[in-house]
Amino acid sequence: MLGDTSFEDTAGGDRHGRRALILVENLSVPFDRRVWQECTTLRDAGWEVHVICPRGEKRDTEPQALIDGVRIHRYPLRAATGGPAGYLREYGSALWHTARLARKVGPVDVVHACNPPDLLFLPALWLKRRGARFVFDQHDLVPELYLSRFDRGEDLLYRAVCALERRTYRAADVVLATNESYRDVAVRRGGRRPEDVFVVRSAPQTDRFQPVPPEPELKRGKPHLLCYLGVMGPQDGVDYALRALAKVRDELGRTDWHAVFVGSGDAFDAMVELSRRLGLSEQVQFTGRIPDADLVRYLSTADVCLSPDPRNPLNDVSTMNKVLEYMAMGRPIVSFDLREARVSAGDAAVYAPANDEAEFARLIALLLDDPEKRARMGRIGQERIRGQLSWRNSQASLLAAYAAACRDHAPVPAGTPARTGWRPRR
Repeated sequence: MLGDTSFEDTAGGDRHGRRALILVENLSVPFDRRVWQECTTLRDAGWEVHVICPRGEKRDTEPQALIDGVRIHRYPLRAATGGPAGYLREYGSALWHTARLARKVGPVDVVHACNPPDLLFLPALWLKRRGARFVFDQHDLVPELYLSRFDRGEDLLYRAVCALERRTYRAADVVLATNESYRDVAVRRGGRRPEDVFVVRSAPQTDRFQPVPPEPELKRGKPHLLCYLGVMGPQDGVDYALRALAKVRDELGRTDWHAVFVGSGDAFDAMVELSRRLGLSEQVQFTGRIPDADLVRYLSTADVCLSPDPRNPLNDVSTMNKVLEYMAMGRPIVSFDLREARVSAGDAAVYAPANDEAEFARLIALLLDDPEKRARMGRIGQERIRGQLSWRNSQASLLAAYAAACRDHAPVPAGTPARTGWRPRR
């Protein structure tokens, strides 16, 4: 169970092991599940773990917290609006807060920066000059993200993000890649030695994703439930899924389904409006973000899960968390044919040609008519999550990366004072 405490500026803290500082900009912690798994893995290995991240809007709102032994420092951050300029403002604010809080944390053995953006090498360099080693955790390929999200081509800002990526690779002692495609980029484009790049795949928390008995009432009176889980941004393909569902209804004559879209993002309102324009409002439900217990109820009831990420420079080489979470719940998946989607899902998914909405619709109907195939695909997915895609394998790789980063590096002296102390909230 999560224990939550606040802290004040008094000396203290567990100083027996090495100290790690994890920098995160785009999500709060522990809401960022990958980062939280990394935190707890390091904690269990004897590290004193600090995290600097933004505050959440509805959860993770406290400026400081001690959760299961992990010390979290959060700063206020307004979400970006207005295209690239808005992101520059957001990232500049995050960078200032990160540097401010890093000074409070004090000396660390490892600074572990999670992108995007590729600006966190700046506070990492400052900490390196004070003896820390730098682990770059590449969650996204920012140049590909820029091309996929803004459709501006290889303009001046694109060249700028490429330059920032090069500086980040150059500054890092060790690079963590989420899959082999990202590892290849680190070696080929980043000039990193293969032995300095470690694949730490994201994996769902299996204790969080445990199926429960299905609830037929969630299907709103229909025989079948379709489910989408994830972020709703311009590059995430929710629009492809909605147009495919319109084809299921209009071209295949199927109205025997209800669909639920779980999640939020800066395209949420636009997707609700698109659903209305397509005449899907009666069959498509948007929940926004929901508690874990409700998420599990929907996934346990779903007959088919949707992964409509279109092929673009980022999606083709990225591992989609929702695919892994569908698999953990034993759900069959319809996906577009992306390189890393096949690596993750294998035979737990069926694949439409890239961005082909008509074929995506046909595959949805095919699975709705074949319960045996759905059950078989679900079992395959669960076996993959428990086996080769298990977090156990990623834990070993993460700890190997930290060992490589700290090779021949003396730990922060036990008597070095930290500038933050901790005590339970009264």
